[in-house]
Amino acid sequence: MGISAPCPIDYTHNATSFDCGNTTLNDWLQRRAIKNESSGASRTFVVCYDNCIIGYYSLAVGAVTRDDTPGKVRRNMPDPVPVMVLGRLAVDANWQGKQIGDGLLKDAILRTITVAEQAGIRALLVHALSDKARSFYQHCGFHESPTNDMTLMITLNEARRAISG
Repeated sequence: MGISAPCPIDYTHNATSFDCGNTTLNDWLQRRAIKNESSGASRTFVVCYDNCIIGYYSLAVGAVTRDDTPGKVRRNMPDPVPVMVLGRLAVDANWQGKQIGDGLLKDAILRTITVAEQAGIRALLVHALSDKARSFYQHCGFHESPTNDMTLMITLNEARRAISG
């Protein structure tokens, strides 16, 4: 069996051996993801190998004050600016360096674009938990917030261009 396409998390997915090297991200997957899914607080999508989770991300809708957004996000927007929050994105340490993170981010962007066809969303926002994560998002085209360099955003137009070539 190969690596699965990203799909919504459910009780059949095994998260017990997941270890991305970050305790916060590991614990959230193992203790909160299913609960948040059930309550509607966020949606978590997983990639599995033999039904063991090897990567995941979560999405939730949100808003951010205009002052906290980079210029490209803020331009011609109301206050607050509607965003999709990429709450978590992690890949098991044994699978890192195999572009699974890139694939998860692309899937998150595609799902966000689909939602944006029905509701207003200006940008995808992420709160990076480490300098390494911040560098990953910057490499993918995200811009730092002027008020917090660990909060990054990319407009959906920029995100569309980034995944199309």
